[in-house]
Amino acid sequence: MTQASSPTPSVTRQASSEASPGSPGPLPVAPGAGALPQTRALPRTTSAAFRNAMDDLWLAVTTGNPSFGLPAFFPEAAYRQVKAIPNPAADWQYRLWYDFGLDVRAAHRLVGPGARPVRVIMPAAATAWVPSGACYNAVGYWHAPGARVVYRAHGQERSFGIASLISWRGVWYVVHLGAVSRSAATGIVDDPAVGPGVPGPPGGC
Repeated sequence: MTQASSPTPSVTRQASSEASPGSPGPLPVAPGAGALPQTRALPRTTSAAFRNAMDDLWLAVTTGNPSFGLPAFFPEAAYRQVKAIPNPAADWQYRLWYDFGLDVRAAHRLVGPGARPVRVIMPAAATAWVPSGACYNAVGYWHAPGARVVYRAHGQERSFGIASLISWRGVWYVVHLGAVSRSAATGIVDDPAVGPGVPGPPGGC
């Protein structure tokens, strides 16, 4: 992937490549960072970590294999530091990661074979710091709601949303792909659209 500037308040990443067809595998994002303390660093969409995370997410969606997206997903070790709730590790495993798997498979069914990534649009104007004390948090983080994954399939540009990205030590991670909450254990695709769609809306945590 290469970086492209955007005249809008959003940040757009341009996709120029995809995983080698013979040996797909996830790329490293920030190995071991989840065990380290949080910082106030605002993540950069020009970083190798962001590029690799979006490549890993795309690989997970196009293969239907959520494990390929693990480096792009908010680390369990970081989540244990963030959440002031009983047993955050279980919440990570049986809610966040479980829901991510459901949503990856739903997005896989939507995207279908032969799709190619185009860009990821980040809602820069909606990005906000969520402080400790809010949303059952012991530690704060940057939050970006409603980023857009734009791809091309069957000669047409299409897109779907990433419901919520949050930061750890200056790196963006997916924490909710299809939806922040759901009423049933089923996969959800966030706002699929023909064309790039609309990033956001602001708010949430």
